[in-house]
Amino acid sequence: MSQGTRDGTPLLEVDNVTKYFGTVIAIKDISMSVRAGEVMCVLGDNGAGKSTLIKTLSGVHQPSEGRYLIEGQQVRLTSPRDALSRGIATVYQDLAMIPLLSVWRNFFLGSEPTKGSGPFKRFDVRTAERVCRSELLKMGIDVRDTSQPVGTLSGGERQSVAIARSVYFGAKVLIIDEPTSALGVRQAGVVLKYIVQARDRGLGVIFITHNPHHAYPVGDRFMILNRGRMLGNYAKAEITRDELTGMMAGGAELEALSHELDRGEPSGALAELAAELEQEAAVLGITEGDGDVVEEGSADSPA
Repeated sequence: MSQGTRDGTPLLEVDNVTKYFGTVIAIKDISMSVRAGEVMCVLGDNGAGKSTLIKTLSGVHQPSEGRYLIEGQQVRLTSPRDALSRGIATVYQDLAMIPLLSVWRNFFLGSEPTKGSGPFKRFDVRTAERVCRSELLKMGIDVRDTSQPVGTLSGGERQSVAIARSVYFGAKVLIIDEPTSALGVRQAGVVLKYIVQARDRGLGVIFITHNPHHAYPVGDRFMILNRGRMLGNYAKAEITRDELTGMMAGGAELEALSHELDRGEPSGALAELAAELEQEAAVLGITEGDGDVVEEGSADSPA
């Protein structure tokens, strides 16, 4: 990839992109970009619009409004295959892998190398195994045996195989959907290392996550989504980890919730709930005894 592209025109850019589903506004006026050798983190809680944005960037959905540009040229993607042919690769949470197939079979799934010609054309197993191992090592991934079923790998290792596969097949921009959401601390760290590896190889990485503690160490820029709208777009020097967490989670809402959950006297909604439960208990004739619940009129009730 040229140094000019690294320093200049974004590899991928969207300008005021909006997506409607009937009368429902899924995302509204989203503007963002990613350059070569940069990690753009898109953060948002459940329902923030991350999935719709991913599908719009990867060609599943076409924007209802706004512009989509690849290396400065406005385009209209018609499918994920169209996006992939232009260098936009997406690694989804389910990874699009077949657990019972080997690592190298999954690495080349749908794009198998062949040898021979005509009716004698066949899968070139030796080349597939060699290239798979070589490409994984280039990313710093040392799989014990590429012939083992991919389902025997840990979650972090499967993510790393998917990332290496995208890099090998010519991705310029790598969109990664919640890669650390179901992983433990160590495995999440492994995946974050491979994201940095991809960035250092000159790719533009769009890292979709709801976890600011995973995003902040590897991110160069941060965009925050809330209910389909963009709350802000910041360089790392412009925002701290705590500010990022507060903006994403909604600082005021968290503060109100913390007061509600205070271990002291119940207040607000919790107090109302407690009062309703007490009224129900009185109607049913349930009283607190020494560890027993006694209903009036029962055979065990006192005369």
